[in-house]
Amino acid sequence: MPKPFLLLLASVYLAVYSYGIDIDVKPIFLMEDLPLGAYAFTINATGPPGQPLTYALGGDDAFYFSVARDTGSVSIRSYLDREAKRTLLLLVVVSDGQNEARRQLSIIVRDANDNPPIFDPPLYDINVPENTLPGVLFQVTATDRDEGDAKTIVYRIDNVIPSTGNDLFSINEITGNVSLMGSLNYTSKSTFYQLKINASDKGGPLNGEFVIQSSTVFASINVIDVPDLDPQFINLPYVATVDENTPVGISVIEVLAIDPDMGVNANIVYTIQSTNVPDLFEINEITGLISVKMVFDREELLDIDDIVTLKVMAMETEENVHGNFPSTTTDVKITIGDVNDNKPKFYYCDATQCDLNTQASDFSGDIDEHSFVGASVNGLNILAMDLDQGQNAKFTLHLEGPDKDAFQVSPSAGISKAEVQIQVKNQQDVDYEEKKFMIVEVVATEDSTSDSFSTATVTIQINDINDNFPTFKQDTYEIAVKEHSPIGTIIATITATDPDTEDKDNITYTLLPANILNYFDVYPSNGSIKVVDDEKIDREITSFFYATLKATDTKEKVGTTTLEITLLDINDKVPNITRESYYEFVKEGPNQQLRFKVQAIDQDEPETKNSRIQYRIEESMFSDNFTINIDTGELEKKDQLDREAINASLNGDIVLNVTATDMGEPPRGTWVKVTVNVQDINDNTPHFRDPSYEFFVKESNKGSFVGSVFADDADQTEINNRISFRIIDGSFGNFIIISSAEDTGGFIGNMSVDPDVELDYERGQRLYTLTIEATDLGQRKDTVKVKVNVLDVNDERPTLPKDLTWHVAENTTGLGVVGKIAGGDLDSNHSLVYELISTRCYCNATMGPCDEEWFVVEPTGAVMVNEEFQVDYEKCTQVLLEVQVVDIFTEKGENTSLPAIVTINIDDINDNIPIFITPDGVFVVVSEDTEKDKSVAFVSAFDLDSGDNKVITFDILSVKFVDTNNNEVPMDVFYAETTAKLDYYEGTIRCLGSLDGNLKGKYSITVIARNKGDASATIQIAIYTIDKSYRVGLRFETSVAEVESNLDQIKGALAAATEATVRILEVVAENTEQRASEVTILGTYFIYTNGSAMDSNSVERRLQEDLYHANILRKYGLTYIVSGLTQEKEIDPVFVILLGLVAALVISLAIMITSLVCTRKSFQRKLKAAKAMNTATMLTTENRKTGAVVPGTNKYTMEGANPVLNLNIDTATDLGFDEDSSSDDIVSMNSLDYNQSDNGPMTIIQEEEEEDETSIGEQVYHTSIEPLGAALAQRDKKKDSGMQWGYDNPSLSTTDL
Repeated sequence: MPKPFLLLLASVYLAVYSYGIDIDVKPIFLMEDLPLGAYAFTINATGPPGQPLTYALGGDDAFYFSVARDTGSVSIRSYLDREAKRTLLLLVVVSDGQNEARRQLSIIVRDANDNPPIFDPPLYDINVPENTLPGVLFQVTATDRDEGDAKTIVYRIDNVIPSTGNDLFSINEITGNVSLMGSLNYTSKSTFYQLKINASDKGGPLNGEFVIQSSTVFASINVIDVPDLDPQFINLPYVATVDENTPVGISVIEVLAIDPDMGVNANIVYTIQSTNVPDLFEINEITGLISVKMVFDREELLDIDDIVTLKVMAMETEENVHGNFPSTTTDVKITIGDVNDNKPKFYYCDATQCDLNTQASDFSGDIDEHSFVGASVNGLNILAMDLDQGQNAKFTLHLEGPDKDAFQVSPSAGISKAEVQIQVKNQQDVDYEEKKFMIVEVVATEDSTSDSFSTATVTIQINDINDNFPTFKQDTYEIAVKEHSPIGTIIATITATDPDTEDKDNITYTLLPANILNYFDVYPSNGSIKVVDDEKIDREITSFFYATLKATDTKEKVGTTTLEITLLDINDKVPNITRESYYEFVKEGPNQQLRFKVQAIDQDEPETKNSRIQYRIEESMFSDNFTINIDTGELEKKDQLDREAINASLNGDIVLNVTATDMGEPPRGTWVKVTVNVQDINDNTPHFRDPSYEFFVKESNKGSFVGSVFADDADQTEINNRISFRIIDGSFGNFIIISSAEDTGGFIGNMSVDPDVELDYERGQRLYTLTIEATDLGQRKDTVKVKVNVLDVNDERPTLPKDLTWHVAENTTGLGVVGKIAGGDLDSNHSLVYELISTRCYCNATMGPCDEEWFVVEPTGAVMVNEEFQVDYEKCTQVLLEVQVVDIFTEKGENTSLPAIVTINIDDINDNIPIFITPDGVFVVVSEDTEKDKSVAFVSAFDLDSGDNKVITFDILSVKFVDTNNNEVPMDVFYAETTAKLDYYEGTIRCLGSLDGNLKGKYSITVIARNKGDASATIQIAIYTIDKSYRVGLRFETSVAEVESNLDQIKGALAAATEATVRILEVVAENTEQRASEVTILGTYFIYTNGSAMDSNSVERRLQEDLYHANILRKYGLTYIVSGLTQEKEIDPVFVILLGLVAALVISLAIMITSLVCTRKSFQRKLKAAKAMNTATMLTTENRKTGAVVPGTNKYTMEGANPVLNLNIDTATDLGFDEDSSSDDIVSMNSLDYNQSDNGPMTIIQEEEEEDETSIGEQVYHTSIEPLGAALAQRDKKKDSGMQWGYDNPSLSTTDL
């Protein structure tokens, strides 16, 4: 290829490449948690030099971002979600206006820890047998959609209910395995545990912070009962009484044991394991009823204290979890009751013991002859005993035999046993010389029957003695003493007498027999009998004591008397209820009988108040259902009982406290627990807890759980309240129901789809109406209707309503819900979560991003006021929320709606005070130019509120006049008038009348602005006064009409020249003689914005400095400026008289000087002409004009053509008449006297005024304008303009020339 062509191709390529658009499309990495509006990245692109680039984004993922068209800065528009989309593809479009480049840009979304772990399933329900060994029970599983450490899950147990299970369970923080750490127990520990399990990730960045996300799940652990407990006896202890000689087979007592295992109950069999007396009783192994096995004699069981103890075992018939037959034992104590089957018998007793095994019938003893009456035969040791108990053991003693009249037996009666003494009855018959041996028979006879008796023969050896014996006045003394009298109590004093002198007061007393000394004793010297042991003198043990009081003289001769000591009863015994407790059974309902006796025994003296017992039932919840016979203790129920009225935890037991109280002083009582077990009958019908049920189930899932129905039966026992469920209608074979008991009571029927059936939403039924029946074992029934709805899968996109508009008052806090967005989803099973995409605000008439997030959108769709910020109408009047709704149950398809706009209009409230607009400059008033209602100042204010809330009215609070010496004087000279403007209100300050024009100073005014809410603000303004000393008079030699027609132009020129505000008060004609034209006076004030004003001299100076505007004013006729101040003085009469005198003098002087005045005027005109000529000669040649004189006039055809004005007048010829004769005759024209020229010096000649006439009290001025000044002002006109100029000087005439 030719080289020139290659060079051309390379140059073209370089040119195209140099001016192409290059886009940097390196992947961009962004965090998914960037907030809306946040900066994301900047598009890097280069284009032709000097060409501005514009940027745009396209593609399916472009809605996530917003791009600045001119800078390429990209910000977040919609929330990023790495879990939804990890990589976003953008089409980047860059243009320079002519060329456009498109490139694809990849956005890699980096993970933020914005997802918590999610448990699957959301709930755990575990059944665990109570004998489960420590180890893993189950595993919980949670997943986290994030990545890295934010995806790694750590498990822990936050809480266990009840708290006693805190040490029972643990969890592996990595695997989620939940383990049992100890032992469970269905009976002694909780039957249910709830674990709150926490799954936390290891954290990661989120919104610029390190955040750890977590979630919880609840695991319910149900403890299942297993047979692991031994049976337990109830109604302990077991105590009974049965009389001796009871026939075989008679029931004695029933024992009862239960299986404490709640869920599994086994049958129990009873056996007697051991006894202290074998073969007396037997037990029914099924019922536990103990009955008499053989006839027995109580007296043969005295060595065991009449009580037979049985060790009874209760054993379950089924093995427990350990392979054993559980069992337990208890003691049953049976007291053998006495019957009167023994007669009294005699036994021999020595000093140490009694032989009760051998009955004795022959006894021997000795006694001295003539022993005193009552003296006991020595050495007998006879014991009379009846082996029966109580009343059955009472017997009497008397003597029979040949010598029965000489002796007597003591005691004459006994209970159970008595130590028998043979005493001398007739001492004369006891005579050794008559009989050396005497024989008597002691007969013991039962009280209850004379046929039952025993006889013992006593041989008495008579000892030979002699002399007298001490004697007592009575053979027998009956002494009564209260039982348990204190030790030392003297119960009686008994003395004997002995006729022997040596024995007088020397008798010694003793008590016999020796065993009586355990109870009583006698003082040896005086015969006083005292109590030795207060505990042993117990009437309930021995009510009578027989003793012999022996009196011994110095010769050891003895006299005796018999003491019968009766113990008097006191109420010292508490009634004793024969059983420790009572347990009776009765069925609930009508026609059921319950009657039994509560028995108590009081060991105090029978048939007395001390032993009389009364029975009562203590008040309790159920005490009114029973009555008890106060005297017999027979207890029976009043009305029918209802098992269901009793708390189920009591198992039907009604516990009564029955008291047994004696009538003694003080009364003594005891109580016993009486338990009446109300046995349950099937008298209640099952009832469903709800009148109907409705469940939902997804199609196509075999065996899916549908729902549970619940029913209760008020009966309290399992046999009567067990409920089973069945579907009796509407199933069509599609559903099954399984019955089970609830832990808390009641029964549950779990419904599910038949494992062999698939429900079909499209082809099958969508609604099933089932009839479910609940039946107890007594065939009592209840039915309920159950609706089962077949659900479709979730595949529809959620929707949002359009044009949602709400109103919220500004400054709202604590409002709560502003409104609720109600999205829609055609799916029947959906869960909508609402999200805020972006927020825009209408602020300052512009819609854009919000500076503050005034509103938040809750996941429920509730729009809430954000309490972190204050809603302010004055900042923004409208908020647009861009929202979307997400269906988290969506199974397929889009789960988000299209964005929708919620409009929230902010309503204004009156929360702002008026705000004054600071006036520009100051206010100035011309006091002379005021009248009623004239505006002198204004104030402006606005209110940030809207509507009626922004309406403002103005008023004046105070007015003070401050003079030049700062003295303040209150005044009432102004009022305020309110006017509504476009966006503010104006208050015009108006005068109540004319102001005093002579006051110098300022008005200080306080103005208040109020809105309709009565909120107010004040401002202080100053109005500076312009008094009459600043009035300037402008003299125009034109008519009033002409001045008024040109007034705007005159006012404009004056304002431009003075840079002040021109206030024209009047336009009037001057009252003077005019030679050529009318004269008009303008009364004017020149005012500055700072409150100052110009006087006449200042106005003149400014006009001299500004020739341009001065010439304009001269064009409209301005000739000179005079002071406008005219002061009217009150005429003093004295001054008038003096003035008249002066007037006469003036007249004479006037005549004298008339001639001089005429001469002055002539020379004055000549002088003016000479000055004009002098000025003309000073002009350059080119400025000189020639032209013909207009005959008969003072007009010339060219400027400077007046020959008179060109004359050179010698100043030496000046006679001095050019001086003003009086300053009062001249009105200053300094404002027109200036020197300014483009080509050379120019002099404006001051025109002297001539006094035409003089009169007293009046001066007449006639002012003429020198025409030369006007002619010279036009010197700059072009020579070749072709225009001819002429000037008219009305003050000159041809005569003057």
